[in-house]
Amino acid sequence: MFVTTDDGDAAIFKMTKRFTLGKKERLKSRKLIDEIFSKGQRLSVFPYRVFYLYHVNRDQKAVLQFGAGAGTRNFKKAVDRNRIKRLTREAWRLQKNILAEKLAARHFAMTVFFIYTGKELPAFDLVKEKTALIIEKLSVIADENHTSHT
Repeated sequence: MFVTTDDGDAAIFKMTKRFTLGKKERLKSRKLIDEIFSKGQRLSVFPYRVFYLYHVNRDQKAVLQFGAGAGTRNFKKAVDRNRIKRLTREAWRLQKNILAEKLAARHFAMTVFFIYTGKELPAFDLVKEKTALIIEKLSVIADENHTSHT
């Protein structure tokens, strides 16, 4: 990125990290979602149950794919379920870079699906805190799996 200074010189500034959740990073494939639930591992951090699948990044797509869900048993209104999913995606988008960089450096990939199991609508602070804790646990799991694959 070039920026012109007051004296007319062009200065180069390093671009900051982009906190995005692009199309390739969203988990949409029914086949892949079914595979996560059947072959993947899980962990629980209240109010989330997290399913994940750790694998070698063969096709060089996104190193980290993410999906979120909320059950109709506790939230009858679609508005409430959609809000929970939106908050969860936002918290993930802001914090996922640490895990993504670690996976990319090792040429591995992870597919992650969050299911909200709480009984009441969460505040964004709680969602962000719990997402950070989950990402930390997934980073530790990635470290353990990497050492066992080498």
